[in-house]
Amino acid sequence: MESRFHRELDQLRITILNMAALTEKAMEKAISALQKRDLELAEEVIQKDRDINLLEIEIDRSILKLLALAQPMARDLRFLVGCQRISLDLERIGDQAVNIAQRAEYLGSRPPLPHDPAMEELADTAMDMLRMVISSFVNLNVDQAVDVCQMDDNADELNVAVLQNLLDYMVNEIPAIQRAVQTIIIARCLERVADHCTNIAESVVFMVKGINIKHHCEHV
Repeated sequence: MESRFHRELDQLRITILNMAALTEKAMEKAISALQKRDLELAEEVIQKDRDINLLEIEIDRSILKLLALAQPMARDLRFLVGCQRISLDLERIGDQAVNIAQRAEYLGSRPPLPHDPAMEELADTAMDMLRMVISSFVNLNVDQAVDVCQMDDNADELNVAVLQNLLDYMVNEIPAIQRAVQTIIIARCLERVADHCTNIAESVVFMVKGINIKHHCEHV
């Protein structure tokens, strides 16, 4: 019975990793669609979001089954609770990829706004956090998870910088207001991706150490 339980835990871990891979790919494609003004790629992100949603449902079912039948304790219980939290955050990152792709479709069909290095850096930061937090889950690496948490402040600052740059631009370019507003929303989506990565990092620390580091990751 115990051997079967741990086999099912291993399968759950594989499913989480599959979901993480799909989510990472969705974010990569959404950002690429935005930067390259690729409407077909943006539409692909939107259409494939269903695959991420289905995996979240599968993970929820597996976790509920294991909790009900095996009644796990200690580390195994923390692993299941952590997986449930992580799958929720991955699904929400997938939603943010869709939000970015939808706005990439709008912006890609209109004249481009001036290049903003802060927006590019924000996108890079969000993707770095996502890749790093997936690695922290794969290796159950607490140090890596804490590094992700600490990167969130930089994402917040970059989001503010993008907002300020676009507000300054809109003052002198009234016709560009709608495009600028959509770009501000994209920046907010990227900042939310960073927040969800931080949540996943906190879940990894919980799984490994059994402590809640929400709002104080520097204390680990």
